Amino acid sequence: MTDSHAHLDALDDPDAAVERARTAGVTRIVTIGTGIDSCRASLALAERHEGVWAALGIDPHQAGTGEAARVALLRDLLVHPRAVAVGEAGLDYHYGSERKAEQRHLFEQQLALAAELRLPVVVHTRAADEDTESMLGGHDGTVVMHCFSEPGLLEPGLERGWYFSFAGNVTYPRAEALREAAARVPADRLLAETDSPYLSPQPVRGRANEPAHVLHTLSVLAAERGEDARELAASIDANATAAFALA
Repeated sequence: MTDSHAHLDALDDPDAAVERARTAGVTRIVTIGTGIDSCRASLALAERHEGVWAALGIDPHQAGTGEAARVALLRDLLVHPRAVAVGEAGLDYHYGSERKAEQRHLFEQQLALAAELRLPVVVHTRAADEDTESMLGGHDGTVVMHCFSEPGLLEPGLERGWYFSFAGNVTYPRAEALREAAARVPADRLLAETDSPYLSPQPVRGRANEPAHVLHTLSVLAAERGEDARELAASIDANATAAFALA
């Protein structure tokens, strides 16, 4: 099983969390950088642990700050052999609506990096369906919709072959719309993630999330899709291999 999106550098003890994940059967993790220092920490973790890779980006919450001016440094980090994607990058108009133009500029720069380096892009989007769809419309590379929570983007994403990654919030009692969306994603475009240490699945809600907990999300996805959990885990693992070109 692969956790396709975890912020290992934000965990209190990431090394122990990686070991607990392995014990639980989660053998691969894509850890996410959200700024230059976070990206460097993510690469260090990927170097230290077999089965850990890094996606490197500057998240939209930092648009309009000094961090957003460091995109040139991001390019240098992305050539590292353990770097497998650009991101998370994208648009968040729920938080930061006063910086929409700055967010679009930062996202545009990172999409250009993904295209130049032929890497997938891991997209964070919230309350920005129209602009997200528009900006991705001209992007020909692999797109991974992280922590998918905007059902309005499902149809355009299905048409364009995006990957859809579901996090612990799909397990919440009021997340019927997300579960319905998860049931509609083609078998070869479905991913699962923790977004650790955030969005703990319902059975462990209230505790810090970690990669081992992706199995709770897997269980809900399998039930909603009417599939065997082990078979779905194998399918998700294969999808992660394809999306991120993992070994």
